[in-house]
Amino acid sequence: MIDEGKPIFLQIAEQIENDIIAGTLAEESQVPSTNEFAAFHRINPATAGKGVNLLVDEGVLYKKRGIGMFVATGARNALITKRRTQFVDDYVRPLLTEAEKLGIDPTTLKGLITDASREAPEQKPVTPAAS
Repeated sequence: MIDEGKPIFLQIAEQIENDIIAGTLAEESQVPSTNEFAAFHRINPATAGKGVNLLVDEGVLYKKRGIGMFVATGARNALITKRRTQFVDDYVRPLLTEAEKLGIDPTTLKGLITDASREAPEQKPVTPAAS
């Protein structure tokens, strides 16, 4: 499922990351080829390759010459660490800033989060399957 608001190559990279985090793509397993990604998403292979190469540059994937791309050892933990840091920067820090503006102390904020989590319907993460 392509999101028009985000570059496609970043979405390909994110899809691979999601599959690694979810365990759909295990460490040292082969990832689909750029041509497979391109065919599945009906995009240019160069665009798919750009997303894959982004993860190669980050050390998440590595190339076995003549065979294909594989998930690097330690990739899952590295991605979880990266995503947690991103989560804090994107959501937790702004939440704390807004709470402070409203005079909500950390203990009250924790209670609000706990209450809201009890009210929220249980959601399962949706990750596209690797092709």
